Amino acid sequence: MSTRIVIIGAGGRMGRALLHAAADFDDLAVTGAIVSASSEALGRDAGESAGGAPLGIRLSADLEAALKGADVAIDFSEPQATAGHLAACRRAGVALLLGTTGYPEALEAEFAAAARDMALLVAPNTSLGVTLLLELVRTAARALPAGFDIEVLETHHRLKRDAPSGTALALGRAAGEGRGLPAGEALAAAGAGRAGVRPAGQIGFAVLRGGDVVGEHEVRFLGTGETLVLGHRAEDRSLFARGALTAALWLAQRPAGRYFMRDILF
Repeated sequence: MSTRIVIIGAGGRMGRALLHAAADFDDLAVTGAIVSASSEALGRDAGESAGGAPLGIRLSADLEAALKGADVAIDFSEPQATAGHLAACRRAGVALLLGTTGYPEALEAEFAAAARDMALLVAPNTSLGVTLLLELVRTAARALPAGFDIEVLETHHRLKRDAPSGTALALGRAAGEGRGLPAGEALAAAGAGRAGVRPAGQIGFAVLRGGDVVGEHEVRFLGTGETLVLGHRAEDRSLFARGALTAALWLAQRPAGRYFMRDILF
């Protein structure tokens, strides 16, 4: 029996990529495709709207109805809608893979509460390569002496709204965990520019926006006379879609709880 998946944010870049990639997965069926109530694509066939063959599923704004009978939902929509989508999935008892970034940090408490009733995976990046990169960064930060400075660099297309990216922040958290830093301290430099002498122990962030870059992330460990560079380059958005669908299939089989992309690999 196929795993029944609802795609939230089906009219966006990632939503369309998910609809395309789903055709390559024999063990899943897209049963719902959600867009905002103001979307011009509302009512269109989801497959045709994504530039592919008809799926026989209309783009809808009724998430509650779409979740009936679903096994898992994948959300790549808008951060301001995250809390509402989380609540709807919790009420329906449907597992949720949240790929949306830029949501308020205050939602972490709601994630913890919801995970008592549903399987929840919050993924700032659904690439399996980035998932491994996070583990490598955590290990390197733990192994290298504190004298190595850590810098997180990221580049995305000109239309990306959040900066630093969710993946860059996740890399910063991973480096902080390796160094034994609280999350707030690890991300202290993420929201502001930096001038003057580099503060000892601070994890730095640099952001570039331009063109149609899908996503590039680098973590540099800069010591005296040597630099270690760990990085990942995404050249095709479909890799995130394939990773998200793979993770969703895995998540649909899990009991209630909070999960992470690394749980799929390790």
